[in-house]
Amino acid sequence: MEEAYCVKCKAKREMLNAEKVTMKNGRPAMKGKCKTCGTGMYKILKK
Repeated sequence: MEEAYCVKCKAKREMLNAEKVTMKNGRPAMKGKCKTCGTGMYKILKK
């Protein structure tokens, strides 16, 4: 499982349904939902 910061929970949480996406500027990112509250999460990865 991938971890990212949840803005709603104000803590690092695990992501559900995490999928790797590419942003408009070409950088890779992980997109998913917070395991606790269900808020959308986004984590920018290294190139």
